[in-house]
Amino acid sequence: MRSILIILIVIGLLNSAGAQDFANSAQTAKQSYSSGNLENTRFALQQMLQSIDLVSAKEVLKVLPETFGAMSAQSAADQISLGTGFAGVVIHREYLSGDKTASMEIISNSPLISSLNAMLAMPFIGAGNNGERMVIKIDGYKALIQKGLEDQKVTYDVQIPLGSTLITLKTENFTDDIQKLVSAIPVAKVSQTLN
Repeated sequence: MRSILIILIVIGLLNSAGAQDFANSAQTAKQSYSSGNLENTRFALQQMLQSIDLVSAKEVLKVLPETFGAMSAQSAADQISLGTGFAGVVIHREYLSGDKTASMEIISNSPLISSLNAMLAMPFIGAGNNGERMVIKIDGYKALIQKGLEDQKVTYDVQIPLGSTLITLKTENFTDDIQKLVSAIPVAKVSQTLN
């Protein structure tokens, strides 16, 4: 009963074309299951989940900041794509200000989550490399920040696991307070939307 209610709510949230695809997939899944064709049932259910992933990804782009530090979002470069293999959906946004850049990717059902969570559980992981690696919390979620130097430019690589979703931020030439920058990511809203 709960599954039917969730399906009906999602149908209501989808736009007309997306709702039509979702409704067709739901009908196909129901008919295939009734006839015992589990392969077609699984395929139709996967199509429904992909529709939900795409709608959720569009909602995530709406909550991401338009300005990030002194950098502005390059909305024309926004991308949403369905993941391959185990990944659900990949959301990409870029930020730019002069020679400072930041690239954010959010991957639902990321295969890297378990290894990153294991690494974050180690008590000594945040104390390494003379302060070039640290672990902080953002909205109650642990984040791993690694500082580097590439072509004489300061780089930061930030990874934030949120349940089954992974937020990755890569910056170049950003020499301001990285913790302040990372705290501007709406981590709780992203988690609520995708998990």
